[in-house]
Amino acid sequence: MKKWIVASFWGSLACLTACQTPSLNLPASASDSDLCFESLPASWDEALPLGNATVGALVWQRDSVLRFSLDRVDLWDLRPTDSLSGPNYSFRWVQEQVRKKDYLPVQKKFDHPYDKLPAPSKIPGAAIEFPINLGKVVSSRLYLNEALAEVEWESGTRLRTFVHASEPIGWFVFENWPDSVSPTVLAPSYGRPTKLIAGSQSFSDLARLGYEQGTLEEGPNEVHFHQRGWGDFSYDVSVRWERVGGSLYGVWGISSSLSQEQAEKETNEALQRGVLADFRSHDAWWDAFWAKSSICIPDTVLQRQYDREIYKFGSVARENGYPISLQAVWTADNGTLPPWKGDYHHDLNTELSYWPAYTGNHLQEAMGYLNTLWNQRDVFREFTKTYFGTQGLNVPGVTTLTGEPMGGWVQYSLSPTIGAWLAHHFFLQWKYDQNPDFLREKAYPFLKEVAVHLEQLSSVDAKGRRTLPLSSSPEIFDNSIQAWFTEMTNFDRALMHACFREASEMADSLKLSDEAAHWRELDKQVPDFDTDSDGALTFAPGFPYNASHRHFSHAVAFHPFGLLDVSQGEKERQIILKTLEKIKQMGPDWWCGYSYAWYGNMLARVGDGASAADALRTFASCFCLPNSFHANGDQSGTGKSQFTYRPFTLEGNFAFAAGVQEMLLQSHTGIIRIFPAIPDAWQDVSFHQLRAQGAFLVSASQKSGHWQKVEIYPERGGLLRLDLGEHKIASIHGAEGSNVTPDGILEVQTHPNQPIMIQFN
Repeated sequence: MKKWIVASFWGSLACLTACQTPSLNLPASASDSDLCFESLPASWDEALPLGNATVGALVWQRDSVLRFSLDRVDLWDLRPTDSLSGPNYSFRWVQEQVRKKDYLPVQKKFDHPYDKLPAPSKIPGAAIEFPINLGKVVSSRLYLNEALAEVEWESGTRLRTFVHASEPIGWFVFENWPDSVSPTVLAPSYGRPTKLIAGSQSFSDLARLGYEQGTLEEGPNEVHFHQRGWGDFSYDVSVRWERVGGSLYGVWGISSSLSQEQAEKETNEALQRGVLADFRSHDAWWDAFWAKSSICIPDTVLQRQYDREIYKFGSVARENGYPISLQAVWTADNGTLPPWKGDYHHDLNTELSYWPAYTGNHLQEAMGYLNTLWNQRDVFREFTKTYFGTQGLNVPGVTTLTGEPMGGWVQYSLSPTIGAWLAHHFFLQWKYDQNPDFLREKAYPFLKEVAVHLEQLSSVDAKGRRTLPLSSSPEIFDNSIQAWFTEMTNFDRALMHACFREASEMADSLKLSDEAAHWRELDKQVPDFDTDSDGALTFAPGFPYNASHRHFSHAVAFHPFGLLDVSQGEKERQIILKTLEKIKQMGPDWWCGYSYAWYGNMLARVGDGASAADALRTFASCFCLPNSFHANGDQSGTGKSQFTYRPFTLEGNFAFAAGVQEMLLQSHTGIIRIFPAIPDAWQDVSFHQLRAQGAFLVSASQKSGHWQKVEIYPERGGLLRLDLGEHKIASIHGAEGSNVTPDGILEVQTHPNQPIMIQFN
């Protein structure tokens, strides 16, 4: 993003003492995408968000007091769910209950405990408050480039605060701070009931967890909080500070018994390093993060939202961290459990959250998702063996931090196929990176185990068609017995086709010819996709898409899996266009914000840039809070959805970013297409180092509607295929032996790390 900003700098921080302490200069570069307000946000879900995928903070004002809501990704109550055990804990038992049309026992066993029991669940951390009314706030700002928040009061007090990019701590620095006031730590209300907020999707207050209230230890310039949770779990919060002259500066940390870190040790070491040294290393991390890719588009609404989404992605994703859950490191600070328990929803939410990692050139951050799935294979295998009775592995559709199933609507929380969608991200990581070691050691082994499970769970009927005992399509018919289909849904067909095809492609690349042939044979047995009388994709045979719905599960074969694509021929093109037409015809009455973001991706995939931009603009303008958090329901009052609630979740934010990328660069067919879906009004557009499949980094610019320059950096070499469209090459460097096919495809056999530069007439 820094390539598109106008730089400015803060003045130097006042010398903490004239003689004893060096002057601290914390430079911050302002951008048009920064979050800027004339006051402090007055609710936790509109706060200034800071984070590093392990710890996070929300900066806001509760009543008249400044508040930091602190969180950590591994604060979890992991007590087991008793109902997910016993003789009826099996897919076979569910099948029998569906056959008997006696579904209430299934709902009581799997769904009711999720709603009625407070745990397992993500839990909040604590808060730091600065108990003083400093008067009117004149400005608050989140500098995206440095991930640093600033608040200024009319009294002359100024705060600068950041969560370190790679350490489990946060810093705060106040200028013109009253000598007599110290920060305080406020614990969550584990001991007293809290009124649930309508529309928050919080099912329980914290008191139902049954914890004894934690303990506070206070000393000179420090305070430490210890909270015991369920079993032997506990967490700690530590805050230390110093006063020098008229300034107060300090550091906080939060640690979990699930990690090796200790909050008191972390804050002590941070104070010894100093805020200046920590800010330098923090800023260096963010400099490197922003340098990985950037875009410049003329739509200010989409540009600002995009930059804010990439900032949030950098705040919640790390290679060695846990995956992005529903709220990641920004758990609700309202005295209740977070929306949907802050868990890992794998029927859409985690998958969409990583869409922008690939084209956005943030593969390293995406590895947190894949590394966690890899490390939890034993948990998944045990679940798969116990519940489905198969070998290999499947992933529960709703899980705890450690991968254990949590229950819920069983069609999706214990879906027979959902593991294939998660395995698809291993496939994408390989396609965009082309790392042979990753393919051999992780990607193919994980996907192969999912394929083994699907092969054993399914059977071949008399017509030679591979089918499942029961099938579903998230979240069609919600949690009723009607949500189980006896004929395979297009959703399950897509996941099985994708799994077997991706397994065969990987096996071919590894020269495992017998295995590749086996997966191809299984893929041939999976039925083709079902369409209605108009030619549009259905949910399942006999169940057309005939009502508005938030989840486009029937269309995943088109997007994101690319099993159907407009490039494949007129038949496939018509299926896709008819499907999109039917979605539009049914309307958005029951869409969430992520539905608009996903719809924008699909429209971009077919080259409809104007409609894609409209859908993404609706998401940004109507379904996001002032701090850019996706609130699920329509917040604009303009009738964009009949959902008007505001539970904050992240998947819509990141699906939006992927939609913008889809407008600028596509490579899912093996051919790189530049600006494939930009509106005609976007005459001047550019992007820097977006990533295409094949491990190609692509930069491109267009002015006055004409391509100017394309630069391609092949990390690993191989055949490059670039669609030139109607554009004529003026000069090309680094592409000896290049060829342009009759249909306008530039073909170049590239070499690792040897860039190609193309100028256009």
